[in-house]
Amino acid sequence: MEELQSEYEDLCKQKDTIEEKIANLTEILNCNGNVGMDEPLVDGDGYPRSDIDVYSVRHSRHQIICLQNDHKGVMKDLEAKLYQIHDCARKTQTVSSGVSTCTSGQTVKPQPFLTVNQVMTASPAAHAGLQTGDLIKEFGSVNSSNFKNLQDIALVVQHSKDKVVKLLIEREGQDYRLELTPRVWSGRGLLGCNVVEYKKP
Repeated sequence: MEELQSEYEDLCKQKDTIEEKIANLTEILNCNGNVGMDEPLVDGDGYPRSDIDVYSVRHSRHQIICLQNDHKGVMKDLEAKLYQIHDCARKTQTVSSGVSTCTSGQTVKPQPFLTVNQVMTASPAAHAGLQTGDLIKEFGSVNSSNFKNLQDIALVVQHSKDKVVKLLIEREGQDYRLELTPRVWSGRGLLGCNVVEYKKP
């Protein structure tokens, strides 16, 4: 599990590095009259534009395309790695009555790590019983101890389309178990709700 986590963190660093490079190259395009990826590099007479650095723009565009392809590959690897981590967690984690048992023998109550700030009417989230203001303590295999960012939740949702995802939520001081099935519905996304990272009051 530690090896999987280490590999996941390395991929996250690669993703961040690629995104930083793309941002820097995009800034070059912005400095050249917001030329973007598709604006022509020649004027109406077919000559290279004099208002921009054509070489820098062409080079930046090429690099961005290459980096975007690299980014897609890293995101695919990240998705697969996170799925492996969550699959491993499902097999090794013991949860009983909302209390997780650690290897040390101590019991630690799950802590909130997400807040539901919107639930759409007639959505999968609404059918599952989620309500605005609910605090999420477990979302499938994701909990406060292994949660990194909202991308974790997005990947679980993608891998769980039309499958039941078990949730542990806190509402008005009480814990509840819910079953949410991500699926296509009349609205956007597969859940029909919006969550943000929980911040302790």
